[in-house]
Amino acid sequence: MFKNMIVYRIAEQWQGTLEQVEEALARTPFTECGATQERSAGWVQPRGEGEGLFAESVGGQWILRFMSESKMLPASVLNRKVQEKADAIERNSGRKPGKKEKQELKDEAKLDLLPMAFTKQGGMWIWIDSAARFLVLDTGSQTRADEVVTLLVDGLPGFAVALLDTQTAAQAAMAHWLSSQEPPVGFTIDQECELKSADEAKSVVRYARHPLDIDEVKAHIEAGKLPTKLALTWDDRVSLLLTEGLQVKKITFLETVFDGQSKDDGGFDADVAIATGELSKLLPDLIEALGGEGRTALGEGLPAALQQPAPAEVLGVRMAAAKGKAMAVTGPKEAPEDSDPESAPF
Repeated sequence: MFKNMIVYRIAEQWQGTLEQVEEALARTPFTECGATQERSAGWVQPRGEGEGLFAESVGGQWILRFMSESKMLPASVLNRKVQEKADAIERNSGRKPGKKEKQELKDEAKLDLLPMAFTKQGGMWIWIDSAARFLVLDTGSQTRADEVVTLLVDGLPGFAVALLDTQTAAQAAMAHWLSSQEPPVGFTIDQECELKSADEAKSVVRYARHPLDIDEVKAHIEAGKLPTKLALTWDDRVSLLLTEGLQVKKITFLETVFDGQSKDDGGFDADVAIATGELSKLLPDLIEALGGEGRTALGEGLPAALQQPAPAEVLGVRMAAAKGKAMAVTGPKEAPEDSDPESAPF
């Protein structure tokens, strides 16, 4: 449970209850795709099909689960079907279909093929910490996070969120930690990192299972290569991969988390308690390591190649709308680029 985190701040004005969340989610339950339906999405019970509520509370932490299903229809198969239909028209009428007619043939071919297509399902855990006012999504894809946030905003009156924003940009902080070899309090630097140049070449250097306290890494940063990913361990309890967009990936709970627990202590409630218990302590420490919450800007004391002022547009207010309703209100002007939205189901 919770291998990734995209974190949002919930606006102070929203004071919704667990019962209101349950009522909203129950209006849009997940159903499998129909015969000619390409994609379906909705909410399922976190405990399992037909078990419990759509919004569960464990130790005061609210847990939701989003599910989607899509039909897998390879482009090559669809194109072949379209070509077969176009060839049949040419044989029967002696003419080639035009551009508009080919689009109609494509739509027709898709309807023919969808009932036979395989389906792929993907689920996402959602955690609402109503006391700390965090919304946490277990995904590494900003595109899919946006879909879930839109559903929540649409279904919950007055619900508004903003992407977590910090005084120091994650990329600048990671560059400083690697250059100085001084990780933030409570964290250690592990053996995985990716550095990318900001010039047109976009050259990339990756380290895996390799010590990072070497002059070579410092030289890359001095030359202007910026960290896009850095592996860290928090308090000898949780290992993670921090990204330039302030996303957290590859979350792993270490053995110290499970000390004193027997093998029979598993189950939904135990998993939720462990995940939310550890991550609710990790998040404030990570925010503190990035200078606290606030406007994103490059930190001070970095190599000359990294010294640049924060662009004015980053300091602006980002507003998003979901079916006419105000959504994000204070985060960065732009969401982080979704560089690999198809890397995982969620």
